[in-house]
Amino acid sequence: QVGGFAWENCGDGTDPAILQNLSVEPDPVVIPGTVRVSAAGSSSKTMASPLKVLLVVERALGDLWIQLPCVDQLGSCTYNDVCAILDNLIPPGTTCPEPLLTYGIPCHCPFKAGSYSLPASDFVLPEIELPAWMTNGNYRVQVTLSSGGEQLACVKLTFNLQSQ
Repeated sequence: QVGGFAWENCGDGTDPAILQNLSVEPDPVVIPGTVRVSAAGSSSKTMASPLKVLLVVERALGDLWIQLPCVDQLGSCTYNDVCAILDNLIPPGTTCPEPLLTYGIPCHCPFKAGSYSLPASDFVLPEIELPAWMTNGNYRVQVTLSSGGEQLACVKLTFNLQSQ
């Protein structure tokens, strides 16, 4: 049995963006439900479009870790420009949703260099129709952020997911 929620930076120590703190409750995360997240991070350089995100998502199957494929933009996917995805979700010119607005955390590119902090905040996880292979279980996710071939950040997460 893999333990509960954990995270770590996985860059080589030279990445300009690093996560300094991350906590997620409850553990395991329950869908649908409310999740409380606090986080802090910093970047020594401005991150601008195109920002590429590479996700590697693995699920524990007994003692084995199986990499999940990219299906309908879920799983181990590559997103070539997260900036464009954010612009589709939150049209430019509209204010960022809470609690980002209150804490001055941007929701559009470019993300200026500096430190960002999100105190413990509640987010509602709606009932989502997850594929059967993405329900209850232990997961490992590696998120790599890059631009123009330069790695900007790398974070590994381990968590347990339970659906109602």
